[in-house]
Amino acid sequence: MCGIVAIFSPRRPVSVDALEAATVSLRHRGPDGQRTWLSPEGHVGLGHTQLNIVSAEGAQPIANEDGQLWLVANGEFYDFAAIRRQLETKGHGFRTETDSEIALHLFEEMGPACVEQLRGEFAFVLWDGRTQTLFAARDRFGIKPLFYTRMGDALILASEAKALFAAGLPAAWDSEGVYQQIFGCFRTDRSLFAGVKQVPPGHYMHAKAGSNRLSRYWDVNYPRRGHARTPREDECIEEVRHLLTEAVRLRTQAHVPVGYLVSGGLDSSTVLSLAATDSDRHLDAFAIAFDETAYDESSKARTAADHVGANLQILRVTDSDVVDHFAESVWHGEAIQINSHGTARFLLSREIQAAGYRAVMAGEGADELFAGYDFVRLAMMDSSGHNGRLHWVLRLLKLLGPLNETERQIARVSPLLARVSRAPDLPKHFVSSFASATALLYRVLAPDFAAQLAGHDPYWALFRSLDWRGRVWGRERAKQLLYLWLHSIFVNYHMAADRLDMAHAVEVRLPFLDHKLFEYASQIPVSLLAKEGSQKHVLREAARPFVAQTIYSGSKQAFYAPPAVLQPDSQLHEFVQESLRSEAMASLPFFDREAAIEMLERAPMLKPEAQTMLDPLLMVIVSLCLLQEQMRFG
Repeated sequence: MCGIVAIFSPRRPVSVDALEAATVSLRHRGPDGQRTWLSPEGHVGLGHTQLNIVSAEGAQPIANEDGQLWLVANGEFYDFAAIRRQLETKGHGFRTETDSEIALHLFEEMGPACVEQLRGEFAFVLWDGRTQTLFAARDRFGIKPLFYTRMGDALILASEAKALFAAGLPAAWDSEGVYQQIFGCFRTDRSLFAGVKQVPPGHYMHAKAGSNRLSRYWDVNYPRRGHARTPREDECIEEVRHLLTEAVRLRTQAHVPVGYLVSGGLDSSTVLSLAATDSDRHLDAFAIAFDETAYDESSKARTAADHVGANLQILRVTDSDVVDHFAESVWHGEAIQINSHGTARFLLSREIQAAGYRAVMAGEGADELFAGYDFVRLAMMDSSGHNGRLHWVLRLLKLLGPLNETERQIARVSPLLARVSRAPDLPKHFVSSFASATALLYRVLAPDFAAQLAGHDPYWALFRSLDWRGRVWGRERAKQLLYLWLHSIFVNYHMAADRLDMAHAVEVRLPFLDHKLFEYASQIPVSLLAKEGSQKHVLREAARPFVAQTIYSGSKQAFYAPPAVLQPDSQLHEFVQESLRSEAMASLPFFDREAAIEMLERAPMLKPEAQTMLDPLLMVIVSLCLLQEQMRFG
């Protein structure tokens, strides 16, 4: 787990100062070393900050045998020893003991198809001097970040956007990108910043002088209705158990000890329990505690740890802690925050680093894999698969009818979403909450900003960017929703936690996002995933022999910090008040400062539903306000 930079400037030499500055800006990701390399002609530069996990001999950039291929990589390639042995039989010589080097020689053998052989979470850039080509790739789920920009003829890639700014890109907002994200619509190829794009998950980039091409090499491929093979339940549970056990085992391999993030829910508890069955060493686990009982899962985490004899370290995060570190977590996260759970995660990673750990395992991805979210619950129950023509005619007529008041509120942002919100398998509380949030948000938008984006439907833009005919159409409704989730909020909000963890050089490994496990589980029909109304039925049964009974039978609780913004006596409330009255807020082009202040002051008079939506809205405004100040936007 490291920080990487690449600059490809085919017409003029790479600026050494720009390369060094960009690399230095990522030193928090790799405190064990920092190196840069310039090609002999000076048109390519690579930078790397090193975090030793698999081997202490991981200095990069790495070259192949004849020095024609050069690599910088961030992440982990699992099961690399077997691939290395195969490459050695073909005559390849290795310079290091690291997992990263296999990508170099696989590319030498296979070209771009090498990514199909890689298993893990990764982002890497490779310079091919033979063909004068820059090749870059990102893992299948976007666990590892990879941003890029163009400055004149130069292409610059890096692990974080701040490295692009350090290399000389002027900091500016992407107004359309901000508009999309504040309304909860995240595209995998965009960012908040002008000129800053992302290599989407499951894609690679080919860049030569005068050309730059993105290609998809992997995507979630849910089966069409009626085409899924229905496995025997016992066989399905056993295969999931086998694949998950293997995914956990592979992620324990490191020359440093691996710890465990535990919330007390089924997902992280399963990972910890499986690791315990395959290890004879003492395990350390880490959890977060909040002061409000409704949000505190530390007692459940204690149950999970005690069940396998793991030592549990609990970090209690208070309102004061959030205020003291919110700005710092926003700076590292480079993203909007809707809740202070991001700051809590940031602080936990600092605690993990202080405990001497550089790598931990976590349970993210299980809800995506086994449909554990509430927003798919009704769609899971409606898995009968009405495919008749009459059914679709009636459904179309319903979608085209007159809008009610709630739908008209949504239509101000997205006419498409207003129609889709009528779907019978979308929870009505979800629809009404979104409508309330939309109405609140519109009240505080700066008039010029609202006028600039008038008529732009962010959800339609997202939908058009997806392969909806090939990957969405004809699938079970629950899996359609999961596909949209995986290609929006999941990658650009949930996976943005990488930057919070790597602020303290802590690598988080996610066995549920092992692509071999995911490819198998994605074919499981909804009727089995939600058998007899049980959430994540297949995972629950696969984990049953290993986890505590209370964990097995427990219900899902989202990781969410107490929403303290609206509590007048809280430090967070004071912090938000000060932020809304700051000069940075006055210069932020997206919101009307006076309207935002008035909304906060009127909060006690709002309906409970509106108050619930106001808290995340205020966190969004404050996080953008902080970025305005930190990135020194013009």
